[in-house]
Amino acid sequence: SAIFNFQSLLTVILLLICTCAYIRSLAPSVLDKNKTGLLGIFWKCARIGERKSPYVAVCCVVMAFSILFVQ
Repeated sequence: SAIFNFQSLLTVILLLICTCAYIRSLAPSVLDKNKTGLLGIFWKCARIGERKSPYVAVCCVVMAFSILFVQ
C-alpha cells in the first residue's frame, strides 16, 4: 500500500537508503559484490546514503516531524 500513498513511499525509500548505508558500514563486502542487477539497487542506495548523508539526515528529520505532528 506504500505505492499508492506518496508520503509512505518516501518513508520507505528513506528507510531503504538509511538501512543500506548502515549495512554497508558494518559489512561492506555484502553490498559491494552486487553492484549490478536487481541487488545493485541496494548498493546504489548505500552510495546515496554515504555521499548525500547530510541531505538524507535532514529528510529523515523532516519526515519524522511530519509523521509525528502533521498526521
